[in-house]
Amino acid sequence: MPLKNYLRQFLRDVRAQKLRLFLTVFGIVWGTAAVTLLLAFGEGLQKRVVRSQKGLGDAIVIAWPIRTTKPWEGLPRGRPVRMTDEDVAIIDREVEEIDRISEEYQRSDARVVLGRKTLASDVSGTNVEFGEMRNLIAAEGGRFLNQQDIENRRRVAFLGDQIKNDLFGADTDAIGQSVRIDGTPFLVVGVMVQKDQDSSYSGRDKDKIFIPSTTYKAIYGPEEIDLFVFQVENPLAVAAAKKKVIELAASRHRFDPTDEEAVQMWDTTEGLKFLTTFFVAFRAFLGIVGALTLVVGGIGVSNIMNVAVEERTREIGIKMALGARRRYVIGQFLFETLTITLVGGALGFLISWGICAVFPGLGLDDYVGTPAISGQVATVTTLILGAIGLLAGYFPARTAAALRPVEALRM
Repeated sequence: MPLKNYLRQFLRDVRAQKLRLFLTVFGIVWGTAAVTLLLAFGEGLQKRVVRSQKGLGDAIVIAWPIRTTKPWEGLPRGRPVRMTDEDVAIIDREVEEIDRISEEYQRSDARVVLGRKTLASDVSGTNVEFGEMRNLIAAEGGRFLNQQDIENRRRVAFLGDQIKNDLFGADTDAIGQSVRIDGTPFLVVGVMVQKDQDSSYSGRDKDKIFIPSTTYKAIYGPEEIDLFVFQVENPLAVAAAKKKVIELAASRHRFDPTDEEAVQMWDTTEGLKFLTTFFVAFRAFLGIVGALTLVVGGIGVSNIMNVAVEERTREIGIKMALGARRRYVIGQFLFETLTITLVGGALGFLISWGICAVFPGLGLDDYVGTPAISGQVATVTTLILGAIGLLAGYFPARTAAALRPVEALRM
């Protein structure tokens, strides 16, 4: 059986050249680990950054009615744009691209009292859909605001995790208890699950208190909203939705529909697009660097096979004189090359998986994310290994098979 003969020859070479084989396998191990770990850490970092980016909200647009910057129909520029929750309702009804939308009222440094403890906190008046858009997930046993809270102007509050800890302590359950906000009692119905958030427009959510927008209006009395947030289900339709929102606001408040500064918008989908493009290029760069490291190991395999051809020239000549065909000789050297590559690659994968398994315990996830050897990473590394193994073995094998038996026997 050719395979049995290939294996016997390979084991004999292993015993004869232990040090050289060890160094060659080490080169493949190092290269495989380099490719796998670089790609795994790149993927982990991407997930970490995207998760933090989505802490602000999942593909949302934040809009602030400001002032007009262009004259329109005899009216001067610089007029304030005063939008209300009625405008938000009309936008929700008229702009079909929008999936969710919420007004937001904001109050800074509200006086929050629990027993003898008094803190200053930002309070936001919002509706039900706001929590879904902003990833305000309630901890077990609690909830975010619901439609009954809005319709009945209930005095209920959803607390950020940090303000909850500051008021009640980390080990005390706040749900079902009451706090006073600017003198008005509120029932705590939910506490936010801790989340990553690396950007904000008015402070981190962990430090805020969220109450129904109708309750906010009843207590503080504003007619004008501070801002509104909307979400478009199809990311490709965000630009069209933004344009329609400005045109609709312009028609209701009499300003130039091309005046984009009148209602300023922060489109978070643009940031996600940039991050996606950046990390594709970044991971490609890491993959190239790792692949070059693996190529160095492949060169070592090719060199050892060339040396093996020179050392076994007479043996090859005898085999070919006894009737061995060229494909048998090529098969022998390809088998040895691919075996070395396979062993080195498997050891490299094991080392990489071991590092990825223990890394979360080091407490560095918040900085570089959690490395993950995905199917994509494993496939890319395997393909690179296979290509290097074939190339490293083919040319020495072809050289060996091209030897003439008579000339080989003379050497």
